[in-house]
Amino acid sequence: MRFRLSRHLPRLLAAVVVLAAATFPMLPARAGEVVVAPVEIVDDKAVFGRIESRDLLPARARIGGTLATLDVTEGSTVAAGQVVAIVVDDKLALQLRAIEARIRALDSELANARTELERAQSLLVRGSGTQQRVDQLRTQVEVLGSQSEAARSDRAVIVQQAAEGQVLAPTAGRVLRVPVTRGAVIMPGEPIALVAGGGLFLRLALPERHAALLKLGARVAIEATPGAPAASGRLVKVYPQIENGRVIADVEAERIAPDFVGERVLVRVPVATRTAIAVPAAAVTTRSGIDLVRLATPAGPREVAVVVGPNVETAQGPRVEILSGLAAGDRVIVP
Repeated sequence: MRFRLSRHLPRLLAAVVVLAAATFPMLPARAGEVVVAPVEIVDDKAVFGRIESRDLLPARARIGGTLATLDVTEGSTVAAGQVVAIVVDDKLALQLRAIEARIRALDSELANARTELERAQSLLVRGSGTQQRVDQLRTQVEVLGSQSEAARSDRAVIVQQAAEGQVLAPTAGRVLRVPVTRGAVIMPGEPIALVAGGGLFLRLALPERHAALLKLGARVAIEATPGAPAASGRLVKVYPQIENGRVIADVEAERIAPDFVGERVLVRVPVATRTAIAVPAAAVTTRSGIDLVRLATPAGPREVAVVVGPNVETAQGPRVEILSGLAAGDRVIVP
């Protein structure tokens, strides 16, 4: 029986408060008095949120080779498209020189073939040449021209490959990790730096019993970290999959210190609302370890002992919750 009563005690207290409010009509408060009335209190859950980056992208090498320059380190700020490193492949320079020599040879052959074609056409006009010789030389000129264009395209490919040795930042943000060093051998697709960008948010992991109580758009209080002002955020996403008994949620915050990604910050997430009695903190005095509240009665002021709960935020401002000792309709004297 004791276990069942303790289980239903919060509901019974809420019902008593509501019944008392209906039984005792509220009278307007006089100067220096507060009429006790049930108020809505939001219960929150204190959890640690992890500061995460919206975009976490690696800057990858597009070609293999040797890392010739490395212009960033952990904590560096980069812009989108900024060159963070250069990878050099010595084979590309050799291939480029070979293809340029081939282009010069083809250009010389093409110039000679055009000269021969003009001479053959002149001889054909004077009747000393044949049409077959002219057709052969014309075909040779077209073949050499096509080979020259193909060689130039091959050179453009090599030049583009050499240009792809520049490792570009995929987004604007801060460099979190640089796993390589200058002079290292790099493979195509290997990450050179990890860049965090797109802004920061808080990722929470709450017990699954609170999953149904989370509401999108709810305001979340963020505890102040040393050296940073207190902030608040808004619950923007609740993930439908529960992992290891935890529901994952994201919080957007107006002010998040961008010094450390992955830092844990204490936040308070609203998970439920309840009805309770609360009075201003100035109305409660403590003598000999007993909390007292002065009430205005027809017979004059009277002190009553109360059981004080935690400080709460209400629509009327910060108040102190009274667990027992007061009822709805009591007139509390506030000094």
